[in-house]
This record gives sequence, C-alpha cells and structure tokens, in this order.
Amino acid sequence: MPALRNARATSAGGVVHRSRQSGVQIVLGHRREPALWALPKGTPHAGETREETALREVHEETGLDLVIEPPIRSVSYVFVRGRTRFHKTVHFFLMRPVGGDVSRHDREFDEIHWLDLDEALELMTHATERALVEEAAEMIAGRPEGAPHAAAGQAVT
Repeated sequence: MPALRNARATSAGGVVHRSRQSGVQIVLGHRREPALWALPKGTPHAGETREETALREVHEETGLDLVIEPPIRSVSYVFVRGRTRFHKTVHFFLMRPVGGDVSRHDREFDEIHWLDLDEALELMTHATERALVEEAAEMIAGRPEGAPHAAAGQAVT
C-alpha cells in the first residue's frame, strides 16, 4: 500500500458573540449529516488575509454582518481524505454582529443558531473548538462593558 501524501491546509473563522440578560450567546452551525455542531470557518481566496477570510467565511456561513475583534488563537489538527494526510491550521477571531440575519446563511450548515454559552459548549462536536470557545468566553468576560475592541476591523455587508 503506497504511503499517504502530506499536504497543508489553512482556514480562518470566528466565535461570533453577543450579550443578553441571560449571559453570553455564540453562533454555532448545525449539520444533520454527518451530525455536526461547529464554529463557522473556511478556506481563503487567493490574496486574502486571515482576517478577510474569517470575515467573509463567517458572513457567508451565518448570514450575519460582522466586525472582527482580537484573534483568539489557532487550532491545528490532522485528517485524512482519500490518499492525502492534511495538516490543517484554523485561525480564529472574536467577532460581533452589526447586522444581517441567520436566516440568510449559505448551505454549509443546515441551520445556524444563537445559543447560550453553556448549551453551545455541550453541543459542540470538536473538543478543540470547545476549548477555544472557553478561551473566547474568558476574553469577553475580561473586557469592560463598552470598552473598544483591540483589533476592530470593518463590517462585511
């Protein structure tokens, strides 16, 4: 049996959050087949920065208009597709909505949901994304209400 080919892949995405009286809510995408609850993310177009990719992909997958906030961190993992072993890195940013509607999401996910943080953490499929959301929650909790965002970007419409 021939050895697997190695390849690198990069994506960018975000933890979209909002505050409610009940606490912090985040956006998760849900896919029925195969079953998945995950953060929105995707692959860059040629010439895009990580931030541009994250804003575009999260907008497409959620239907929300967004402002990018500070980076959270990157997640790396390995998966095999066909005869290729991919070493993938996904760069995640905090994001907040400034408009749009989750009903306008693309077909990447069957549904997009705003979920209370605890419920989202219970539903999430990938442990690495769960840990990332916990870090994002700490970042959000540590920022004084109304404080400017360290790396505010521009809205995607």
